[in-house]
Amino acid sequence: MTKLDIYWSYRSPYSYLATDRLISIRNDYAVDVDFRVVRPLALREDGFFKRARPQFLPYLMKDMVREGARIGRPITLPNPDPIIMDMATGEVAPDQPHIELLMSLGVAACEAGKGLEFAAAASRRVWGGVEAWHEGDHLAEAAREAGLDLAALDQWRAENADAVKARIAENEAEQMKHHWGVPLMVLDDEDAYFGQDRLEALCWRLDNMGARR
Repeated sequence: MTKLDIYWSYRSPYSYLATDRLISIRNDYAVDVDFRVVRPLALREDGFFKRARPQFLPYLMKDMVREGARIGRPITLPNPDPIIMDMATGEVAPDQPHIELLMSLGVAACEAGKGLEFAAAASRRVWGGVEAWHEGDHLAEAAREAGLDLAALDQWRAENADAVKARIAENEAEQMKHHWGVPLMVLDDEDAYFGQDRLEALCWRLDNMGARR
């Protein structure tokens, strides 16, 4: 069976915009999906936002809203941002409790075979306009929506903290063999498609391979 690796970040608006279509691809094609959580660029590339051109963030804000409207997926800036940083200077805080929570829960969900489902449900809370998504029952509801139990995910990640870090490091090492961005989809370890705007090209390739169910 064709292998499909998906490299995905909880802070990426384009990863969020791709989730439902990625689930459809998994369901519509005979592919063995390996969902791989990676850290956001703010953590993977030291000083990335300090080096970014001044047009980068304004364009990103406009484009993600426009793209969300185009595909029928409302999107707004998360509250709080999964990454704690000074948006004016690009300075990233040394402690990152929000993204660490999301990533460790995400890896726990992958271990339970529901990584993509949990990513879709959790990112709807993060990017879909839910305030204080990290508090109350929001993540518990996301876990239930994905067919999981938040308490079980919390227990697994608490007992496997080193394994979570190792898994993310492994995912990032594999990602960098192909591209640095997310979402990144790779067929059979060699055919890479970067960006939610390349999902149609991915489907075209799978159709040519005769992989449709």
